[in-house]
Amino acid sequence: SGADSLGPVYALIFGLSFPLLFGIYQFIKEKKFGFIPALGFISILLTSGIGLLELDAKYIAIKEASIPLIIAIGTIVSLKTRYPLVKTFIYNDKILQIDKVDDALKEGNNQGAFELVLRTATYILASSFLLSAFLNYALAKYIVKSPSGTAAFNDELGTMNLLSYPVITIPCLIVMVYAMMYLFKHIKRLTGLGFEDIINQ
Repeated sequence: SGADSLGPVYALIFGLSFPLLFGIYQFIKEKKFGFIPALGFISILLTSGIGLLELDAKYIAIKEASIPLIIAIGTIVSLKTRYPLVKTFIYNDKILQIDKVDDALKEGNNQGAFELVLRTATYILASSFLLSAFLNYALAKYIVKSPSGTAAFNDELGTMNLLSYPVITIPCLIVMVYAMMYLFKHIKRLTGLGFEDIINQ
């Protein structure tokens, strides 16, 4: 959006207002703000700040890498808490019949072995976010080169976001699916339950 229409500043505000307003709407609707949505909200604010304050475009690459890097670190650190993030992403009652799995693990006295499985799945999951951090940084450095606060900068941001789906999302999704299959395989081994027995229909 050149100076003859909205202009780069208002175009950036307009473009970023959609995910920002959606995040606020979700917060009002759900009455809670989780770790991942909070980082997404911060990411939008940082992108706005870099563009509006006309900071060096290199900060976009740093910002793009820092968000998944924080998630990766948070995923590993969460192992030391009562609420490991692997249970948020994979081992949750939206995907699996947790009660049935837990009962089968107790019956076979395999809770300890399963905790080791969850730990390994967590490291696999964290590796997907580390991969995302590397790919985000590389993609941003390759595409976003124009000075911030310009129409070209906004255009490059749009191109980066468009390419992020095939370049970043697909490889990371493959790693995440591998983590899920690893978890399902060992649930079957430790509980004797089949895939169709544990998946929420």
